[in-house]
Amino acid sequence: MGTVRDRIIAQLNAQFTPLALEVIDESHLHAGHAGARPEGETHFRVILTADAFRGTSRLERHRMVNDALAEELAGPVHALAVKADAPA
Repeated sequence: MGTVRDRIIAQLNAQFTPLALEVIDESHLHAGHAGARPEGETHFRVILTADAFRGTSRLERHRMVNDALAEELAGPVHALAVKADAPA
């Protein structure tokens, strides 16, 4: 099954075939805040570049990522920061 981070990476790779992908677990920055768990893996930052984002607005790109990660967002992930771009 792997870590939450591993599942996010696998899902984004499968959905978007990104040219660049970075998934950062920022849970340690939110210790003691709402939605944080002692074991972590609740707060993530995703930075990705994919052809799938060509011709889409920032809002559409965020929705696409949120849809791809719906299962994780419904469960272990409390917060997700997204920077999604099309290649230059």
